[in-house]
Amino acid sequence: MIEYYGYPVESHVVPTEDGYLLTMHRIPYGRALGAGPAPNKPVVFLQHGLLSSSADWVIIGPDSALAYLLADEGYDVWMGNARGNTYSRAHISLDPDRVPDRHKFWDFSWHEIGVYDLPAMIDYTLEVTGQSKLSYVGHSQGTTTLFVWLSLRPEYNNVIKSAHALAPVAFMKHLKSPFIRALAPLVYVLHIVTRLLGVDEFAPSTKMMQLGGEMACRDESPFQEVCANALFLIAGYDSEQLNRTQLPAIMHNVPAGAATRQLVHYAQLHNSGYFRQFDHGLLGNIGKYGSISPPDYPLSQITAPIALHFGDNDWLAAVVDVENLRSKLPNVIEYYNVPLDAFNHIDFQWAIDVKLLVYNNLINLIDIYDN
Repeated sequence: MIEYYGYPVESHVVPTEDGYLLTMHRIPYGRALGAGPAPNKPVVFLQHGLLSSSADWVIIGPDSALAYLLADEGYDVWMGNARGNTYSRAHISLDPDRVPDRHKFWDFSWHEIGVYDLPAMIDYTLEVTGQSKLSYVGHSQGTTTLFVWLSLRPEYNNVIKSAHALAPVAFMKHLKSPFIRALAPLVYVLHIVTRLLGVDEFAPSTKMMQLGGEMACRDESPFQEVCANALFLIAGYDSEQLNRTQLPAIMHNVPAGAATRQLVHYAQLHNSGYFRQFDHGLLGNIGKYGSISPPDYPLSQITAPIALHFGDNDWLAAVVDVENLRSKLPNVIEYYNVPLDAFNHIDFQWAIDVKLLVYNNLINLIDIYDN
């Protein structure tokens, strides 16, 4: 997709401390007249959400997609891919599809993405670019992992010029999504059953799913509205902002795969009302944490400048939960309520007017804190 629009692109693979092999995509410069490789370009790192990948930042094309807009503004753009998704489905010794290895490979939540994946990718990005700091933009799970990372590894607060949380997900008590609300009461049983059945991977990306998504969601398909409503059921209804012509490209890249434990962990947050580590049950928690309940993430340790961008119609990041998060963070530099009542969770990446409603303000903030 990136090459199609005439932008340069690179792929970089970095190992994590616990052996996962993560692929990052880089757009080192934009298409503006005279653009090209240059030393000391400011860096922006983009991190995707659950069941997503680096593709989400470029799907809607150069006039609207954030990665292109930032590259054209003069930034060196790096896009991460969390363990287990389409581009990071690899390990130095474990095979995600082989029975002896499969359970070990998929034995992670977004906690491990924050503790291991983000440090590995950020360290590599800074090393390659020669920079000491960068700007960070995360969407959904990309915000959750940001809060895990900076709270448990607070030394990294010093490498963040500014961090921007689009549809921030930490506290989830008041979410409206019927999908998560239906899953949450069954979470403990689901965790046990999936482990017993070996169903450790959730919604993997396959050629059949990609082709099926493209065929079912194209403009002439009678099933296109089914595709749209499937997204709305999870994220919130905003029919006017969804470009249905883009649905085949979206469904070709989403879902990009994840560990079942990532969804289980989110359901636990909804049940408890806290932003805390994975709940292994009474005995498991005593063995792992030395307490009957998992510990909360110490958000007070996050000293980096954080901007929260949220929508009133977000069924996964309810406004009251975002307000709770805001009260726990020491250095909130922006609390931006998108000026459209219907703006939902996925609109932060795919809305028709996302540039006008979100990205112009976002890029202006990045510019301010980059200086």
